[in-house]
Amino acid sequence: MDFPVARINLAALRHNLNRVKELAPQSRVMAVIKADAYGHGVLSVATALRDSDAFAVARLSEGVKLRQQGINKPIVLLEGVNSADEFALAAENQLSPVIHLQSQIDLLQRISLPRPLTFNWLMVDTGMHRLGIRPEQALDALADLNQCKNIEGEIGLMTHFANSDLIGDNRNQAQLDAMLSLKQDSGLPLCLANSAAVMSLPDSHQDWVRPGLMLYGISPFTEKNADEFNLQPVMQLSSKLIAVYDIHAGEEVGYGGDWVADQTTRVGVVSIGYGDGYSRHLSNQGEVLIQGQRVPVIGRVSMDTICLNLNDAQQASVGDEVILWGEQGLPVEQLASLAQTIPYELVTVICPRVQRVELDG
Repeated sequence: MDFPVARINLAALRHNLNRVKELAPQSRVMAVIKADAYGHGVLSVATALRDSDAFAVARLSEGVKLRQQGINKPIVLLEGVNSADEFALAAENQLSPVIHLQSQIDLLQRISLPRPLTFNWLMVDTGMHRLGIRPEQALDALADLNQCKNIEGEIGLMTHFANSDLIGDNRNQAQLDAMLSLKQDSGLPLCLANSAAVMSLPDSHQDWVRPGLMLYGISPFTEKNADEFNLQPVMQLSSKLIAVYDIHAGEEVGYGGDWVADQTTRVGVVSIGYGDGYSRHLSNQGEVLIQGQRVPVIGRVSMDTICLNLNDAQQASVGDEVILWGEQGLPVEQLASLAQTIPYELVTVICPRVQRVELDG
């Protein structure tokens, strides 16, 4: 097997989907598989999550690719589209662009599509201030959409929580209250809860939930790991030692000499670097697992390699497997904390030259 490798556990995906259903048993599930399924491989993930009720991606190109690969479930385009040609391509592929601008509604009223758009959603901006119609404009927007010949069937209402990863934050309840008020006025279905809301805000579950990160066995909360919610990591990123050697006290490791040995040190070199998507922010900060032992990354992360301090793993030798993340003893959430970023970033930037291997259990 070539290294580095990202092992993708399809059984863990199904387990995590079942956890969503346990937490929100009255809701249908729109599984978010944008950005190549958060770096996990979108076709494999979509196939494994076939028991979802619908899928959501960010962009038109992602939806078209899924259709070309034979995925037939409803697919929502969260960013929507903004031109007549894009709306036509979405209609031809039976994709559902989210409407979030009055200009999109105006365009839909003017153009002629090859078939009406179905499974339609209106995004309401209740506090994220990124995409969406303001709540006080939502009923007028719905009235316009209901009169549009290019729209067929019921229109759902969607919003996005800006602070759901902050458990107990009052802003979450304010956003929820705004949407519940619109549901009362319109009688339409709601799709509100992202992963953090699925896990911590039960009143937000409503007609649909929209989990992303938790499906991949990763916690959205800074202080809580996924195993606390009975989620299983889907990606295990690993590589191997390609060199082991000793250096003397006072000798430097890596570009810039950022790490200096204060004693005789056994150094290991691992075949992975920022060219594979391993964050350069883990320079002198990261940790890995080798022979079950956590050891530190020393020196700067290079394009193709990282270096380790093996003084606590003296038996390690060339060819040994190195776990970068994905074991219970080294979840990706902890690596993200060390890199002062979020786990979303670490998993989505893994590059194509990292081999993906699918496992089922």
